[in-house]
Amino acid sequence: METSSTLRRSSEDIFNIIRSSYDGLHCKIVHGGQLTKSFEVKTGVRQGCLLSPFLFVLVIDWIMKMSTSEGKHGIQWTSRMQLDDLDFADDLALLSQTQQQMQEKTNSVAAALAAVGLNIHKGKSKVLRYNTACTDPITIDREDLEDVKTFTYLGSIIDEHGGSDADVKARIGKARAAYLQLRNVWNSKQLSTNTKIRIFNTNVKRVLLYGAETWRTTKAIIQKIQVFINSCLRKILQFRWPDTISNNVLWERTNQIRVEEEIRKKRWKWIGHTLRKAPNCVTRQALTWNPQGQRKKGRPKNTLRREMEIDMKEMNKNWVELEKEAQDRVGWKILVGGLCSIRSNRRK
Repeated sequence: METSSTLRRSSEDIFNIIRSSYDGLHCKIVHGGQLTKSFEVKTGVRQGCLLSPFLFVLVIDWIMKMSTSEGKHGIQWTSRMQLDDLDFADDLALLSQTQQQMQEKTNSVAAALAAVGLNIHKGKSKVLRYNTACTDPITIDREDLEDVKTFTYLGSIIDEHGGSDADVKARIGKARAAYLQLRNVWNSKQLSTNTKIRIFNTNVKRVLLYGAETWRTTKAIIQKIQVFINSCLRKILQFRWPDTISNNVLWERTNQIRVEEEIRKKRWKWIGHTLRKAPNCVTRQALTWNPQGQRKKGRPKNTLRREMEIDMKEMNKNWVELEKEAQDRVGWKILVGGLCSIRSNRRK
């Protein structure tokens, strides 16, 4: 009881300190090289203050808890829980099974935001539908939100069918732009080839493979990525037609591995991080989550889950065994390295 009382008093003291630092806050703006008259700030948080992001996240968290407290308008996540939303700072993704539920949730979130002086940006808010016949619009303040087949969330393109083609295409485009911006580096006579390759790995490949851990890879996708990488490496090594070099020699000279193996390595490294999270963590639960409903007739599409299961067969492991082994970071690194080596040797 004494500890609880102390914590409560400490929280109140911290709250009062923060509130007093904002009460009567005045600012000035530099305009035309001169400071304007001071004016009172009545809403928002300080720009550049280390505490500001934390305060904003607290407000957003409170808003989402208040607007989704009933827990009846999300997607079925576990036998006892529904998943209502995914949040990162001010990027909110609302999840619902019906149009009516989504409209009610949107109204609730908009009202909670308005109560603290925040508004939803209608132009940046999109609606993505999957396997639904209802086309009634989702509205905010009687204004329809745009229906889309894809949208960008946290740097990755989310597709209505769960594919990765659009995201991979965008990644290749961004990586190509990053490569062209460094044209002077590739043409430099002062920099060694090893230095150029290191710059390529950090400034181009990282852009290219951002989010690759959760890609649903196909042979066509792997080929597109590998062709782009090979083309960049040949140019860095100054190989021009009619000069030729085999892919194996190219990778050996530039210390590269097949992009398929690199993606697999990134994926299982990420899976290891995820399996070390708490059992109630949404990210960990997503690895073994089974969505409700029935799939269409015909050959099932390749999914991230199926790719993981294929790798698990290669390792002769199940989820229970993997969860135990993931707790040992060193052992997990060896396990992932062994998986990639097996796959690589089978292709030789």
